[in-house]
Amino acid sequence: MSSQTSKRKRIPTKKVASKKSKKAVDIDSDLSDGSGTENNVQPDEVLIAGHGDTLDETPLPKELLNTIIKPAGQLIFFGSVNWDSMGKREAKGQKVLPNLYWPHRFTDLRIRLVASGCVAGHCIMVTEEGKAMALGRNTHGQLGLDDTTTRTTPILIPGLENMNIIAASCGRHHTLFLTDGGTVFACGDNRSGQCGVGNLQPQILVPTRINYRGPPIIKVGAGADFSIILDIKGGLHSFGLPEYGQLGHNTDGKYFKTSTKLCFNYQTSPKRIVLYIEKSKDGHVSPVDVTEIVDFNCGQNHTVAIDSKKRAFSWGFGGFGRLGHAEQKDEMVPRLIKYFDSQSRGVRSVHCGSTYSLAVTEFNGLFMFGQTKKTGEANMYPKPIQDLAGWSIKHIGTGLTSIIVAADESVIAWGASPCFGELGLGDMQKTSTTPKEVNKLAGVKVLSLAMGLCFTMMVAACETPEQKQKLENLKEYTP
Repeated sequence: MSSQTSKRKRIPTKKVASKKSKKAVDIDSDLSDGSGTENNVQPDEVLIAGHGDTLDETPLPKELLNTIIKPAGQLIFFGSVNWDSMGKREAKGQKVLPNLYWPHRFTDLRIRLVASGCVAGHCIMVTEEGKAMALGRNTHGQLGLDDTTTRTTPILIPGLENMNIIAASCGRHHTLFLTDGGTVFACGDNRSGQCGVGNLQPQILVPTRINYRGPPIIKVGAGADFSIILDIKGGLHSFGLPEYGQLGHNTDGKYFKTSTKLCFNYQTSPKRIVLYIEKSKDGHVSPVDVTEIVDFNCGQNHTVAIDSKKRAFSWGFGGFGRLGHAEQKDEMVPRLIKYFDSQSRGVRSVHCGSTYSLAVTEFNGLFMFGQTKKTGEANMYPKPIQDLAGWSIKHIGTGLTSIIVAADESVIAWGASPCFGELGLGDMQKTSTTPKEVNKLAGVKVLSLAMGLCFTMMVAACETPEQKQKLENLKEYTP
């Protein structure tokens, strides 16, 4: 393994611009694939031997699985169902389906988990038996169905049929799946190495095991074009596009192939994040001793993570203050968010949207930093959302500009225009800049919650007669 890492370190980031450097030219020709594509193919990484070459699927410890695997229930869906045009300008003559402005029941299957991402036009559902199903946009094979055809109804992913899937995450055009054995599979767009399979094959059409042989993985997260995984010992590993420092490896991976052509050193296999820092007001940087990361969440181009001491760290794209450091600089390595570094402000969970972040503290305070709407002021550092003070927050979904929170026995949503029904507030009030209760979901017990680009999915408990009756009152959506 050491030879591989040392090889990776030798790729120059700055020297390539100089035309005189002989060595740079050699590495250059090594990187080029002669196809004249925009970003040239890097050499494939050597697959690492070791843990689980024969796919040793020993399940993770039972106590841990019990905390990850939730009970199954009824799938509820609302928002846009125009999968291919979602988040894009409307093309003339394109058939546009009506948005679902009210929460709808969707499929009769019992679902235990839903997953999507703030810039994803597709989503994953996991059935009670642990089978993964896919729905939505499929331009790069991100549904893992061995084709690039969009699906309007959930369809079983054949390549994962024999696995028990316990988590998933969706990037812009790629998907990660986690099995109960701590193994990660990926599919979809891999032009930046975001599928982590050790090469830059442009599309991975079926779920493929990532090039990682370390301790078992317990959580996966996908940003727009990068991925992060958390192992059972508390180590974070990242791969994909390094452009804004979102991989946390102290580089943006840029180098000049010619004097005018900028390229990236993509990270095609998971690489561990080793350095965590704090910065003083005068800019002094000192390392922070982090023994274990316990949770994290990816936005479009940034990540926020929590360690075992309940401290929060953020890195990646810094625009609009989404990193919470009171400045808009990109951070190349995880940096301590000073605001939460005090006794009473330990962070319990983090949730990232496209240009903003949310943190829930131990005492149930909900804080927002960054910007959810296209206009107005951004929160340059964490500010409490007063409307939710005193609520017991259970689940949070973060979309492009919309937020949904399941708290106590209510569902609360807000988001500035444009909205596509993902707030579930109905067709009379499509948007709300302040948190509003979703009346149709009053008293519904939410078990799992996820937001995509312009849609919301949730799993609701349907055990008791009252719960069943509440769900019966919702319309059914049949594509």
